Amino acid sequence: MNPRIEVAVPGAAAVGEGPHWDAATATLSWVDIPAGAIHRAAGAAGEVRTTVLPTSVGAAVPKASGGMVAATGEGFADVGPDGRYAPRPRVLPPGQRMNDAKCDPAGRFWAGSTDLDFAPGQGALHVLTPDGDRHVVLTGLTLPNGMAWSPDGRTMYLVDTMAGELNAFDTDPDRPRLARRRLLAAFTGRGIPDGMALDAAGCLWIAMWGGFRLLRVSPDGDVLAEVPLPVEQPASCAFGGPGLDVLYVTTAREGLDLPPGDIAGSVLAVRGLGVTGLPAARFAG
Repeated sequence: MNPRIEVAVPGAAAVGEGPHWDAATATLSWVDIPAGAIHRAAGAAGEVRTTVLPTSVGAAVPKASGGMVAATGEGFADVGPDGRYAPRPRVLPPGQRMNDAKCDPAGRFWAGSTDLDFAPGQGALHVLTPDGDRHVVLTGLTLPNGMAWSPDGRTMYLVDTMAGELNAFDTDPDRPRLARRRLLAAFTGRGIPDGMALDAAGCLWIAMWGGFRLLRVSPDGDVLAEVPLPVEQPASCAFGGPGLDVLYVTTAREGLDLPPGDIAGSVLAVRGLGVTGLPAARFAG
């Protein structure tokens, strides 16, 4: 492994999150949560197109039917190819918002909700199915964050950031349910776990918020490698590029006292990791 890090897309996101590489269109998308902004760049380095929603947005992914589906301050919403915003019925009470979100291999959209003050135990894990049904699958969380599924689709991984935990669950490819929760790792030291991506070997790449680093973690929870980063708050990551061999890292500048020109809030590209990712799923609705 010989990591090489560069700025893929300069920016100043307060909280850059939710990176998604759409292989069908060779487009990288990501969000700035408090700004309600969805950014898209062709080829990851092309012209950035931005859609601003009238609410916060934790993540947004392409839909098979066109446009995107988003996890928002109220719940779920659709965003048309023209940027038109169409909220679905509200699912969250005032004082909460959706955070990170991602589609599973079956095309269901999973999103974690959190209290705006990160009150312990007030977060939950929600699922929007392609037919429009919504389910609360897991409660008692605080800040549900990074999500990933094993290559066979039978294990779901979930970060609870404030608890510093990486959990695994058995999951059903045919139904949105979880079973046999187990703690894989409890992180201490520099930073807390945030968003993550899965590589083709089944290992997890976790952005360590506040830690200036990425970690590669085995399916059993063992830390296999560390990649130092030039930003304090990496928020999430996703494999992309034509060969799915570039790890794009979204970053944040919220709460930091930074000099002019600091790259925090940009999207970084990490090359030379010696691994590839798996294609990201679209929402099947």
